[in-house]
Amino acid sequence: MTIDLRSDTVTKPTQGMMQAIMNAEVGDDVYKEDPTANKLELKLAAMFGMEAALFFPTGSMANQAAIKMHTQPGEQLIADKWAHVYNYEGGGVSFNSGVSCKLIDGNRGMITAAQVEENINPPDFYHSPLTSLVCLENTTNKGGGACYDFSEIEKIRRVCNNHNLGLHLDGARIWNALVAKKEDPKDYGKVFDTISVCLSKGLGTPMGSVLLGKSEIMKKAMRTRKVLGGGMRQIGFMAAAGIYALDNHLDRLADDHKKASEISELLSKQSYIKKVEPTETNIVIFYLSEHISEEKFMDDLLQKNIKISSMGQGKLRIVTHLDYTDGMHGKFLEILKKYK
Repeated sequence: MTIDLRSDTVTKPTQGMMQAIMNAEVGDDVYKEDPTANKLELKLAAMFGMEAALFFPTGSMANQAAIKMHTQPGEQLIADKWAHVYNYEGGGVSFNSGVSCKLIDGNRGMITAAQVEENINPPDFYHSPLTSLVCLENTTNKGGGACYDFSEIEKIRRVCNNHNLGLHLDGARIWNALVAKKEDPKDYGKVFDTISVCLSKGLGTPMGSVLLGKSEIMKKAMRTRKVLGGGMRQIGFMAAAGIYALDNHLDRLADDHKKASEISELLSKQSYIKKVEPTETNIVIFYLSEHISEEKFMDDLLQKNIKISSMGQGKLRIVTHLDYTDGMHGKFLEILKKYK
């Protein structure tokens, strides 16, 4: 038995989800004739109180499309230094949109309204790029599943309004934040211009993200998706998996959070651990003591059929998910406890 804790993307469809996939009614989505894709888009738009939604094959493409829709070449976006759009999307911001990033040294991947304000370039100073967009991430990946305080997001929205900036949310793990903080998705729809939500992370579908937004900006979404190579045909099979996940896998995220918290608590008591970051959702970030070899530690776990991630610079990551069972959890905790 392999215990794979590298990411919440490693899950396999459940039996119920497979049934939903097999029974899906499909059509050609390039013609917008896939009824199940249309149903998923309407469901998510209503859930977040947004006016429009569009299915994308990946979260990176959804984020990149949003950036392209908000900006012009030569402009600049503001994001945290750990932002997924900067660190994990292959340089797409510059390649796809010709846009640069003003990176902020935030707290665990989260930035404040005051930091946004002080990093906006003067619009009449033509020597610097024109600031046109702010990108937030909730929960934060490199920040260990940290959740924004929603009141800070509202303050950032006010700054964006004052300076005529777009506001995009990389909500790949927004589900975890909503469950952990008992928030209403409609509140997010009120403050963001665009939101990308991922179905293949915490919710356990094989693929897919959806970009949500106000109708005015979403008029550009179909063309932008096409330009990026994201036009698809009978995607209703994957949309059906998304609908099933939204109906059946949202509330159970609390179980992932509980397991992650228990792992975090145990790790913090071990002599071979230097530091464990605060654990709010399903991601545990930790650092080994100086005398412990990261390579050996990961190899020792691999010998016991346990996989975790290294994020570089001594940062190790564990992600709990749908396929990480109670039995696996008990075994993993025991191994961590006995590790020498």
